[in-house]
Amino acid sequence: MGWERIAENRIREAMQEGEFDNLPGAGKPIDLDGYFKLPEHLRVAFSILKSANCVPAEVDLLHEIAALEQRLESEPAAGKPSIRRELAGRRTQLAVRLERARRT
Repeated sequence: MGWERIAENRIREAMQEGEFDNLPGAGKPIDLDGYFKLPEHLRVAFSILKSANCVPAEVDLLHEIAALEQRLESEPAAGKPSIRRELAGRRTQLAVRLERARRT
């Protein structure tokens, strides 16, 4: 019980000092659709990862793919084949990871 009281007091103090004012999304409804679309056994794990600013490997792959697609547009013709091979490899990795996640 002691920890709960300490936490409540600290929250009250922070509120009085205005530490919760002007937070992003203040006054807006929370969109929980994405959360409840996740399978139940993954919700807590993804919430913890999101809070820690850690993203799944699939998200990193999506970012890499987007960066490679941008490079492909601006690259001279001589460099495009290597970028296309790398892009194909990343897309394959993503497809494998997504398929593996779908099966579990």
